[in-house]
Amino acid sequence: MRYILFIIWFLSIIQLSFGQESSDSAAAFETFEYKSEDSIYIMQKYFLVFLKRGTAPSEDLDVQMIQKGHLDYLGSLFKKGIICMNGPFGDDGNIRGATVYRVPNQEEAERLAGEDPAVKAGLLEIEVHPWWLARGTGVY
Repeated sequence: MRYILFIIWFLSIIQLSFGQESSDSAAAFETFEYKSEDSIYIMQKYFLVFLKRGTAPSEDLDVQMIQKGHLDYLGSLFKKGIICMNGPFGDDGNIRGATVYRVPNQEEAERLAGEDPAVKAGLLEIEVHPWWLARGTGVY
């Protein structure tokens, strides 16, 4: 299972490297200019969502079906340009993975992350943080 998750993550990174623009207007996102020496960067607010181990007992759930729904859901948001990157962590800690959402506000990131089938089932919980990044540094 970890091998499959790694392949999905790896393919997502490859697709990200070719760039992808959302149909949303860039004006909807909070930005500011930052000057460093001779360069000017456009800083944009993204939302980093940590996916943490949930409290639902997995033995009572169809975990394989929920995992498929989780991957399908995140994949659909990536294809729409809402998710810039996502993937699982390589250890067995409480934080299972992370996702970077490209949405105008934290409420939208929380709403979308909350619609994840694994979150709805209680297998995962979310923790959302605003994250400022320079455009062109791995996200668009």
